[in-house]
Amino acid sequence: MKRYILIVTLVFVASVAYSQKKNTLKGPAHKNYKPWQNKTKPSIIFTSTQKVTLKGPKFKNSKVWKAKDKDYAILKITKSNKNKLQGPAFKNYKPWKKN
Repeated sequence: MKRYILIVTLVFVASVAYSQKKNTLKGPAHKNYKPWQNKTKPSIIFTSTQKVTLKGPKFKNSKVWKAKDKDYAILKITKSNKNKLQGPAFKNYKPWKKN
């Protein structure tokens, strides 16, 4: 029994230790790191373009995988770019006023 508890504990500790992302930046490079300057691949999300009109028990008991004639739209999600303004221009920037 003690062996099983020890094995479960070691597996848990190992999974927590390896699940963290390794960051090799240290010192000033880590301090001045700007994550928005990294290029990321867009995430693809599928959304249904048709509205479901079922309500109540019929909606609750409906099977999504059995639905027919579904149209799906593909959305590409990327991280937004940080505003390029810096200093006083960024401080005084008013997003509600479009120039």
